[in-house]
Amino acid sequence: MQPPFQNDDLDLEAAIASARPQLVEFLSHRLDWLLTTSRCFLPEMALNVLDGVTNHREKTSVLLDLLEKAGPATWKPFAQHLCMECDLPLDLEILLISSAGEGNLTQKQEACTDVGVRSSVSKGFACRRRSNSPVSDKDVKRQRLDTAEKYRHLLINSICQRYGSRRPAGSAAQEQTQPLAFNQAFVNLVIQQSKASRLKERTDKPREDVAGAPEPEECADTAVKVSDLFRSVVPSGKTRVIFLFGKPGTGKTMLMHRICQKWAEGILPQFLFTFLFEFRQLNLLKRKLTLKELLFDLFLQPEDSPDAVFQYLLENAWHTLIIFDGLDEFAANMDVSSSSKGGPVLTSRMSISELFADLCHGKLLPGCTVLVTSRPKRIPDFLINTVDLLAEVWGFDHEKVEEYVSHYFHQHSFKEQAITHLKSNTKLLSMCLIPALCYVVCTCLEYLLLKHRKSVELPQTMTQFYIKMLLIFINKQQGECAGGEETQLNCNKKAILGLCDLALKGLEDKKLVFYVGDIPEHVKEFASLHGLLTVFEVKTSGTCPEAGYAFVHLSLQEFFAALCLMVSKSVDKNYLRKKFSLKSKWTLKNEAKTEFMESFHIFLSGLSSKECRTFLMLLAEQDEAWVQDKQDAILQSLRKLAATHLTGPKVIELCHCTFETQDLEVAQHIGSLLNFKYEFKNFRLAPLDMSALVFVVNLGQDLTHLDFAGCLMDIGCLEVLAGCRNVDHLSFRSRRCGDDFAAALSKSLRGMESLKKLELTGGSITAEGMTNLVQASSQCLQLEEINLQDNRIRDLDVKRVMNLISRIEKLKKIDLSNNDLSLNAVLTLAKEVTACQNATELRVRKDTLIVYFSGSSGKVPRSLDLKWEENEEHVIPTRHMKLCLQHRSLSSQHAKEIVAILQSCPCLSEVDLSGNKLGDEGCRCLLESLPWISISKQLDLSQNRLSVNGICSLLELVNTCQKMMEVQVSLCHETAVLRFTKDREFASLPPREEPVFSTDDQQYGEENQTPPTSKKIRLTDSHFQASDLEKLCAVLKECSSISELDLSHNYLGDEGLLQLFQFLPNLKMLRSLKLNDNRISLNSVFFLAQCLSTLEHIKTVNLSLGHPQVVHLTFWERIRVRSTSRWRSSCLAFPKHVAKGQCFRLRDCRVGPEDVTRLCQLLTQCLQLTEIDLSGNSLNDQSIERLLSFLPYFCHLTLLSIRNNAFSPRCTVLLINSINLCERLRIVEVRSSENAFLHLGASTRSQKTSCRLTDCAIGQGQIDELCRVLEQRGWLAEVDFSRNQLGDEGLRCLLDHLHRVPISCNLNLSHNSISQDGVLHLINAFATSGNTTEVQVSLCSKATLIIKLTSRDDPRKILRLAECNFQPEHLEKLYSLLEKCTGLTEYISSNNNMTVQAAERLLHSLRKNLRPLKISIEEPWVRKESIMNLLELAVQAYGNITEVMICKDKTRFQLGVKFPHCLEKVESVVSRLNLPEVKHACFYQRVCEKYAQLQELRWCHVELHDDEAEMLVRILLPLSELKKFGLTCSSIMPSGIDYLITGLQNCQAIEELNLGHMKLSSAVIPVLVLGLCEMRFLKKLILNHNSIGNDGCSRLAEALRNMHYIEEINLSHNEIGDAGLINLAAVLLEMQNLKRINLSGNSPSPAGGEQLMEALAYCKHIEELLLSRNAFGDRMAVKLALCLPRMTNLKILHLQNNNIGPAGGMKLARALMASRLLEEISLSENNLGEESIHALSKGLPCFEHLRKIDLKLCRITDDASKSLSHGFQQCPSLEEIILSWNALGDGGARELASALPGMEKLKVLDLEKNRIGACGATKIAEKLAKCPEIQFIRLWDNPVPKGLAENLTSQDPRLCFSFYYKEESLPG
Repeated sequence: MQPPFQNDDLDLEAAIASARPQLVEFLSHRLDWLLTTSRCFLPEMALNVLDGVTNHREKTSVLLDLLEKAGPATWKPFAQHLCMECDLPLDLEILLISSAGEGNLTQKQEACTDVGVRSSVSKGFACRRRSNSPVSDKDVKRQRLDTAEKYRHLLINSICQRYGSRRPAGSAAQEQTQPLAFNQAFVNLVIQQSKASRLKERTDKPREDVAGAPEPEECADTAVKVSDLFRSVVPSGKTRVIFLFGKPGTGKTMLMHRICQKWAEGILPQFLFTFLFEFRQLNLLKRKLTLKELLFDLFLQPEDSPDAVFQYLLENAWHTLIIFDGLDEFAANMDVSSSSKGGPVLTSRMSISELFADLCHGKLLPGCTVLVTSRPKRIPDFLINTVDLLAEVWGFDHEKVEEYVSHYFHQHSFKEQAITHLKSNTKLLSMCLIPALCYVVCTCLEYLLLKHRKSVELPQTMTQFYIKMLLIFINKQQGECAGGEETQLNCNKKAILGLCDLALKGLEDKKLVFYVGDIPEHVKEFASLHGLLTVFEVKTSGTCPEAGYAFVHLSLQEFFAALCLMVSKSVDKNYLRKKFSLKSKWTLKNEAKTEFMESFHIFLSGLSSKECRTFLMLLAEQDEAWVQDKQDAILQSLRKLAATHLTGPKVIELCHCTFETQDLEVAQHIGSLLNFKYEFKNFRLAPLDMSALVFVVNLGQDLTHLDFAGCLMDIGCLEVLAGCRNVDHLSFRSRRCGDDFAAALSKSLRGMESLKKLELTGGSITAEGMTNLVQASSQCLQLEEINLQDNRIRDLDVKRVMNLISRIEKLKKIDLSNNDLSLNAVLTLAKEVTACQNATELRVRKDTLIVYFSGSSGKVPRSLDLKWEENEEHVIPTRHMKLCLQHRSLSSQHAKEIVAILQSCPCLSEVDLSGNKLGDEGCRCLLESLPWISISKQLDLSQNRLSVNGICSLLELVNTCQKMMEVQVSLCHETAVLRFTKDREFASLPPREEPVFSTDDQQYGEENQTPPTSKKIRLTDSHFQASDLEKLCAVLKECSSISELDLSHNYLGDEGLLQLFQFLPNLKMLRSLKLNDNRISLNSVFFLAQCLSTLEHIKTVNLSLGHPQVVHLTFWERIRVRSTSRWRSSCLAFPKHVAKGQCFRLRDCRVGPEDVTRLCQLLTQCLQLTEIDLSGNSLNDQSIERLLSFLPYFCHLTLLSIRNNAFSPRCTVLLINSINLCERLRIVEVRSSENAFLHLGASTRSQKTSCRLTDCAIGQGQIDELCRVLEQRGWLAEVDFSRNQLGDEGLRCLLDHLHRVPISCNLNLSHNSISQDGVLHLINAFATSGNTTEVQVSLCSKATLIIKLTSRDDPRKILRLAECNFQPEHLEKLYSLLEKCTGLTEYISSNNNMTVQAAERLLHSLRKNLRPLKISIEEPWVRKESIMNLLELAVQAYGNITEVMICKDKTRFQLGVKFPHCLEKVESVVSRLNLPEVKHACFYQRVCEKYAQLQELRWCHVELHDDEAEMLVRILLPLSELKKFGLTCSSIMPSGIDYLITGLQNCQAIEELNLGHMKLSSAVIPVLVLGLCEMRFLKKLILNHNSIGNDGCSRLAEALRNMHYIEEINLSHNEIGDAGLINLAAVLLEMQNLKRINLSGNSPSPAGGEQLMEALAYCKHIEELLLSRNAFGDRMAVKLALCLPRMTNLKILHLQNNNIGPAGGMKLARALMASRLLEEISLSENNLGEESIHALSKGLPCFEHLRKIDLKLCRITDDASKSLSHGFQQCPSLEEIILSWNALGDGGARELASALPGMEKLKVLDLEKNRIGACGATKIAEKLAKCPEIQFIRLWDNPVPKGLAENLTSQDPRLCFSFYYKEESLPG
C-alpha cells in the first residue's frame, strides 16, 4: 500500500514565496547590512545589476532574487546567517530555518531513533546559542524554542503510540480490543470539496429543497486529496476552520487518526503541533477549562515548562492543528451566547462549547487550523460564517472497494472469488461503498467462503449483516467445537442482552463513552473479547487517566439498542411505536432527543423482517407470536408514515426501512402511497440510498416520476438506477451532470423499459454526452420526451443526432433550449428536422429550441433528397410540420438557405421567422419562392425590418400565390403575417403569366373553373398617408379577389378616403372595408352617406368620429352571373332583389341642423336603407325636428335609433308626434329622456301602434300636449307613460281626455306617484265609463297602474286593487263607488286593510250587480278565520254562490256569485240533516239555500275540524250542481280522511277531483275507488304528491278502466314503480279521450318507461305528456321516439331530468319533428350532447305553434348555438326560450343576438349562469333595440363586468343582470 501523503509534501519554495513580501519589508530597512552580507555570498560581478536601482524595496527584492538563483549552496548558508544575525519575526525565522535544511534526518527518522539526536531546527538553535549576542531577550527566546521542541517530540511519540502503524510493544494488549478493521491498511477515502456557503444554506433552511434550481457550476463539488485540505495554510493571523462531514461509517474518525499518524511521520511539516479531541470523550467533562488545560491536561502534558510551551503555541498558532472529531456526538448544548463578547482571557475557564467556539472564531489561538468532523446533522449556528473549507467524506468508490477487498483477502486463495462475488451483486457493492459496512461484508464473506467455498449466500440487509457479524465474532473466538450458532447464542445470551441494555441506556442518556463501573464485568469481558467495545484512556483533568469504553462504531451501539427494544419483555408495542421515527437530513427541534440515533430506525425495521424472527425468538426466549406482534408494530408504523407528508430525505429513510423489512407486501403498499412523493432536492444520494429507493419503486403498483434537483450522486447511483422498472419520468437538474454522468446514465437507460420522459437540465452536458444519451434512448421503447435544457451542447453533429432520434419510435418532444447553439447549427438542425418524417414542429426562439415529433413509428424513410413535386406516385403526407425560427438574427444572406429548407418539406403548416433581420431583400427572396413552398396555415415575417416597398412586394404575392388567404401588416408594430388556405388544390402551383384557360378556347366548360379564393388584407398602424395610396392601390388593383381590406390606424384623411373609393369598384369580391382612426372629417361622413346610393352593394356603414374613430363598411356578397361571351371569366353583379337592406350608423359626431338636413337628403336617395342609428351625436331639438320630417321619405326604413342623446321635453313631444308624420310608424319608444327608438312597418296598412314614454320626467304640464298629439292619430293600441311624474292631477287630466273619444288602448301609468285619492278618482271613472274594461292598481313598491280600454262591446269589467293602504274613509268611498258599478264581473282585492266587517260591507255594496261576479279577497285574517266563519261570511253575498275558494297559504277567499238568485225550497234538505242542535238549523238552512247552485269548491291549506268535515260531507258535496272539488295541502284527522273519502261516493255529478298534497297512502285508495266508481262523468283526477305507491296505483287503474270521459290524470310524485306503472299502462290502452297525463317524480325503471310509452301510443288525443324526474334513460327516450308519430295532437312535452344521453337525445330530437302541434318542450337537465342539439335545431322549423322551449342544464356550448339560433328564428309563435345554466359564451350570445330580431313574438330569453362576457352582452343589448316585443332577457351570473352591466341596464331595463327581476319594469 502506498502512503496517501507520499506525493503531497509541503512545497517549501511556495511557502517562502508566500512570505516573500514580509521578508522584503523587513530587509528593506536594513539595506546596508544586506549589501555587505551579500558580498560574502555573491561575486562582485553579479551585484552590477544593482546600478541604477534607487528604491530600497526594489533593490532588496533584486538581491534576494540573486541569492535564490545562486542555488541551495548559496541560499542555505545565507538563510542561516540571516537567522543568527537578525531578530526576525518568529514565524519568518522558523520558515527560513526549515528552508535552510541543515540536518539530513526527517522528522519520522527522529521519532524512531535516539531522542538525543537533534533535528535541523535544534542545530539552528544551537548555533544561535554560540553567538555572542548580549541581549537577554534572545536567551529567553532560545529557551522557549528548546522547550517547545521537546514538547513537539513528545507529541510525535505519543501520536505514534496511539495511531501509528508501528506501535510500541506495550500496546499489544490494547490492540486486541480494537475492531478488526483497525489492523487493515488504510485505503484512501473519496472526499468532495464544496463551497462553504452551502453550509449556511443547510442551516438556514431546515429542508432538503433549499433551492429549487440546480446549483451554479461554481458550487459544484470537486474531489480533493487530504493534503489539499491544508495547502493554503499560511501565516496570516486568521484562524482557518475546515469542516468535514459524512454519513455514518464513511471513515471520518479513521481519517483523523490517519492525519495524526502522517503528521507524526513528517508529512505535514507546516504544522509543528497537532492535537486530536473526540467529542464523545469531551462529553465526560463536567467542569470548565482554560485553553491551556484543554491542550495539556486532556491531550498531552509537557514534561517541563508548560508555560513556556503554551507561550510558544500562542506565538506560533499558525503552525498548530487542532482536530475535533465527531461534533454530532457532543451531548451538551452548543449554545455560545454566554461566551466572551470581547477578547477572551487566556486564564478564564470556559465550557467545552465555549472553548470550541472561541477557537473557531479566532478569539483563542488566532491563526491556528481547526479541523472538525461530523455527521451531516448538527451544525452550530456560530459555524455558519466561520468555515473556510467544507468537504464531504463519501467513503469508497468502486475502485477503493476493490482495493480494500483485495487487501482484506490478500492472504486467501479465494481473493478473486470474493471480488467477483461482490462485483456481481449491485446491492452488496452499494453497501461496500460505506467503509464500515464494507468491513462487515468482508468479514461475513470471509467466514462463509472459508466454510462454504462453492455456494455463498450473504445476508440481504444491513441488519442481517450485523447479526451475522455478531455470530461470526462469537464463532471466531469460541471455535466450531463450541457448537452451532444457536448453541453459541444461548451460551452468550446474558452478555448480549447486557450489551443491549448498555447500548440503549447510553443512547437515551446521550452517553457514548462508558467507565468501568458502567459495564457489568461479564458484558465487558464478552464485548472486549469479540471486538465490540474499544478501550482507551480518558483524561478529564491533569491527574491519572481512566479507562474508557465505547462501541467500536456508533452504528453498532444503535444496532444493540434496537435489538434491546425488540427482545426486552418490558417494552410493549406502544413504547416501540413511540421510539420509531424517520430521521430528517436537517436537525429539527423534535429530534433533539434522538440525535445519536442515525440508523436506529433502520435497525428496528430490519429486525422486523421474517428472516430475523428466529434470532429474536432465541434471544428473547419467546414464541413466534410474541416476536411477530412486535414486528407488526414496526411494520404498521411504516405504513402510517408512508401516508404522511414526507420530505425527500425522509422518503429515502423510509425506503431504507422498507428495504430492511424485506416484506414485499409492505413494500408494495408503501410504494403505492409514495407514488407522487419522489422529489429530491439538494442533498447527496449514495448508491445504497438509490438501492433502497429502487426496491420500493419497483414494488409500487403505478409508474412514477423520480425528480433529482441539485442532488449530488456518483456513478454508482446510476448503475443501481438501471434496475428501476417502474419509472416513467426521470429528471436530473444539476451543474454536476456532465458527459461522464450522461455516459453512465446512457448505460442505465437500457433497463428502464417504462420510461416516457427524460430530463437532464441545468447540467454541463456537451454534444458528446447528448449523442450518447440519444443513442441509448432508442432502447427505451416507451420514451416520449427528452429535455436537455440549459447544458453545454454547442457543436452538435446534427445529422447523426437526428438519425438516432428518428429511431426512437414514440418520441414526441426533445428540448435543447439554452444550449448556446450557433446559427449554423440551428439552420442545419432545421434542415434535418424538416426532412425527418415523424417530426412535426421545430420551435426556435432566442435560446429556446424544441423539436416535436408525431410519436408514430420511426421507420418512415427520411425524404431529404426526395423532390416530392416530381414524384408522380407520391402521396401527400398526412403530417403537418411547424417551423419556428424566431429572434435568431437571420439576415438576407440566409434567405436562400431558408428557402431551400422550406422547399424540402412538402407539409409545412406554419412557418414563423419573426424577430430576425431579413429586411426587404430577404423577405422578397422568400416571397418570390413562396409558390413553390407548401404552407397550409401561415407565414410570420414580423419584426424583420420591412419598409413600404417591402409591403408592396408582399402584396404583389397576393396575385401570384393563389393559396394565400390573408395578409396582416403593421409597420408600427412590425407585424407581417401571411395566412394560407388549407385547400390542397393550390399547393405548389407555379406563378403563371397567362390565364389557366386560353381566352380563345371554349372547349372547357365553366364547370371546370376554380373560383378565386377570397383574401383578407390588413395594413394597419403603418402611418400610410394619401400619397402612399397610389403605390398601394397599384398593387391591390390587380387583386380582385380581396374580401376584407383593413387600413385602420393610418393617416389617410379625407383625401385618402376619396382616393380609395375611386379604386374600390376594382375589388369585385370585397365584403368588408375598415378605415378606423384615419383622421377623417364630417365631409367624409357625407361622402360615405352618398356612397350608400351610388354603390348599391354596400350593406352597412358604421361611422364614429369620436375616440377612436370608426369607419367600417360591409358589402353584400356579389352574385356570380354566367356570361354568354366567349371569355372564360364570370361576371359579378348585384341584382336589386338580392339586397336585404342597408344600414347607416353615425355615432359620437357633433352635427347641427344643417348637417342633419344634408345627411338626410343624401340618405333618402338610398332606396334600400332599412336602419339608421344616430346615437351619441348631441342632436338638439331643431336637428331632431328636421330628422323626423324626413321620415316619410325613407320608404324602407324599419328602425331609427337615437341613443345617448339628451332630449328636452319639447323634443320628447316631437318624437311622439312622429306617429302623425309617418303612417308606417308602429312603435315610438323614448327611455330616460336620452334613448329613442322608432320602429316602422313595411306598409301603411292598419297595424297596432304603440307609444312608450318611460322615465322621461313627464308631469301635469306636458300631459295635455301629449294627449292632443295622440288624439290626432285616434290614440294607440298601447301607451306607456310609466316611471314619470304625473301625480294625481296628471292622472285626472289624462282621464278627462280618455272620456272624449271611444278608443281601444292599454295604458300603463305605473310609478307615477299616484295616491289613494287618485286611485278613487280612477275607480269613479271606471265605474261610470263604458269603455274601461279593466283597472289594475298597486300602491306598494310595484306602484302598478294599468288601464285597459276598448271601443267595442266587452262584457268583462275587472277591478284589481292591491296594497293600496286604504284607510276606513277610503274604503267607505270605495264601496260607494262600487254601488254605481252594476256591470262588474270580477273584483280582486289584496291586502287593502279590509277587515271582516269591511268585507261584509263590500258584499253589501255589490248587491246591485247585474252580471255573474267573482269576488276575491286577500287579507291576513283569512288565514285565522275558521271554515265555518268564512262560509257564513259568504252567505252575506246577494245572489246564488257558484264558487267558493279558500286558500289560506295565500290568505285568499274567493266567491263566485250569480245574479239574480232564485231561492230554493230547502226544507227537504234540512230535514235530512237530523241536526242535534236547533240553533244551527237556521244557518244550515241558509247555507243550503245560498249554495244550491255551487259548481266549484276549492280549499287549500286549511285545517279541517270534525264539524267542518261534517258540513263538507253532508251538505256541500252532495249538492247536485257541484262539478269541481279540490282539497289540497290541508290537514285533517285520519278518521276525517276516511269520512271524507267515503263522502265522495255521494258526488255523482263531479267532473274534476283534486286531492293533491294530502298525504294519501295506499290504504285509503280502496275507499276512494268506491267513490270514483260513482263518478261516471269524471274528467280530471288529480292526486299528485301523495304516497299512493304501486298497490294504490294498481287499484286506481282498475277504477279508471270504466271512466270513459276521463281527460286528465295527475299521479306525479307518488312513489309509483314499475308494478303500478305497468298496470296503469294496461288501462291507458282503453282511454281514448285522455288528453293530459302527469307521472313526473315517480320511481320507475327504464323497462317500466318503455311499457308506458307503448301504451301512450294508443292515446291518440293526448295533448300534454309530463314525465319529468323519472330517470327513464335512453331506453325510454328511444321508445318514445318510436311512439311520437302516433301522438299527433301532442302540445306539451316535459322530460326534464330523465338521464337522457346523446343516444336517446338524438332519436328523440329527430322524432319530435312529427309532433307539429307542440307548444311547449322541456328537455332540461339532460346531457343530450351536441349532436342531439343540432338534430333538435333542424326540427324546430316544424313547430309552428311552439311557444316555450326549456333547455336548461343541457351542457349547450357555442358550437350548437348557431344551429339553435337558426331554428328559433323558424318558430313563428315562440314566446319563451330557457337556455340557463349551460356553457354558452360570447360566440353563442352573438348567434342568439343576431336571431332576436327575427323572433317577433319572443317575450322572454333566459341566459342565466352561462359564460357570456362583455362582448356577448353588448351584442345582445345592441340587437334588443330592434325587438320591442321582448319583455326581458335574464343574464344573471354571467362574467359581465359590473360597470358594463349597469350601463347596459340603464340603456335598456329589459336586460336583467340581477338574481331577482322586477316584473314591474316590463313594458305594458
